Amino acid sequence: MSDSHDAGSHDTGQRRPRLRVLVYSDDVDVRQQVILALGRRPHIDLPELEYVEVATEPVVLQNMDAGGIDLVILDGEAVPAGGMGIAKQLKDEIYRCPPILVLIGRPQDAWLATWSRAEAAVPHPIDPVRLAEAVTTLLRPRVPATTSS
Repeated sequence: MSDSHDAGSHDTGQRRPRLRVLVYSDDVDVRQQVILALGRRPHIDLPELEYVEVATEPVVLQNMDAGGIDLVILDGEAVPAGGMGIAKQLKDEIYRCPPILVLIGRPQDAWLATWSRAEAAVPHPIDPVRLAEAVTTLLRPRVPATTSS
């Protein structure tokens, strides 16, 4: 597999490349809440986001195997495959796995997110500010440094 997980593929037609964010939940409403909370560009330091919405574990794995994903947001409350189990599997199986953020049902579940090796956890209901801060922290290192601002 080519190492296409890095942001900044050599797209000379755009000022900054887009960052691809995979959003997994069996619930379309949760996926939409995430996308609406983050918008097209959650922080000025980041390029626009491109979302890949996924409702099933096999499609998560297909997208991750294909590469090109910069951030993975997994619903820890999804059924039948919960986001924390998928996070652990991705971290165990994918070389240079992109950062993972898990949506947890309760703040007390943060330890499970740590077990899953996710880099961040945000509880339901989704707080747009908290989610944007976590996503920005995870994506900022994946954006090539530029000298213009």
